[in-house]
Amino acid sequence: MTGDLAIVGYGLSAIGPGVGIGLIFAAYINGVARQPEARGMLQSIAILGFALAEALAIFGIALAFVFAGN
Repeated sequence: MTGDLAIVGYGLSAIGPGVGIGLIFAAYINGVARQPEARGMLQSIAILGFALAEALAIFGIALAFVFAGN
């Protein structure tokens, strides 16, 4: 079998951050629906969580390209 197995690995590992981002914003929507006055505080926490989850995906694709080059 030829090809880059690292890219397939990244495709599988991208499922984790995708699910994580979905859970972050689902919790944010539930929190705002229950307490609309806490929207500002919850929004900053949700954006921070999104950034951290997305950073994992970006780190994963960087590693996929590094290992695909070998």
